[in-house]
Amino acid sequence: MKVQVTLDDKYEEIEVNINARSFDEEVHQLMNKLKTPTTSVIDGYIDQEIRMLKVVEIYTVYVEEGKVYFQTDEEEYQSKKKLFEIEKLFENQFARVNKSMLVNVDHIRSFQLNILGSTELILHNGATVHISRKFLKDLKKKLGIGRE
Repeated sequence: MKVQVTLDDKYEEIEVNINARSFDEEVHQLMNKLKTPTTSVIDGYIDQEIRMLKVVEIYTVYVEEGKVYFQTDEEEYQSKKKLFEIEKLFENQFARVNKSMLVNVDHIRSFQLNILGSTELILHNGATVHISRKFLKDLKKKLGIGRE
């Protein structure tokens, strides 16, 4: 990959142009990285307190009774955002594993295949999370495991 920077007073804001032979996986990943915000914290609510949580400390984001929660090693925090908003905001750090949960991919320790064909994730904090078959293929692709 070649990178070229042009500095000129005529530009009001940063412009990024991608020139490639075809739209392939590398181009797709580059576009996602450029679009992904560089935010590393998000607001979490516990009791009457708002805490700024480091995204790297969040293990899972899940929905329970219509409310969204962040699970860290120590506490659970409520979010004011919807699950799909968090998924879009942190698409490189989190992966959807079932209809109501996102998992921080940096906290995945292993996959466990069960006798009945279901799959679970084991996280670094020892928590076990069920993976829906619908989301398993995308998760494996995001982690770069298995066959294409």
